[in-house]
Amino acid sequence: MKLITAAILKRLQKNFETHNNEDIPLKLFNASGGQTWLITQIEPDGDIMWGLADLGFGIVEYGPISLNELLECKRTMGSQFMRTMGFQFMLERDKFWKGGKVSTFVGRNNLAGC
Repeated sequence: MKLITAAILKRLQKNFETHNNEDIPLKLFNASGGQTWLITQIEPDGDIMWGLADLGFGIVEYGPISLNELLECKRTMGSQFMRTMGFQFMLERDKFWKGGKVSTFVGRNNLAGC
């Protein structure tokens, strides 16, 4: 599955251009862990995204997220060696995500079930 479709990319880019940090067009998650990212914008470089991150430590933060770093985690932790060691990182896009607003998630200590 494609992580960022053309339609989603267009919305993320428009949000960046208009400084819209409220609209959430993209939800990414680790299907084998407790990490969730709700993405609001992407910078012109195509790497730095902005959004809410829940890494499973009981806190949700808004800030920059590197797409390349997420993809590198997927590549290295998806290797056969890492799987045999019990580690896996399955980065996926929530294809059922209908969008949302950052203000809905303010004050939460996790993004589970969103």
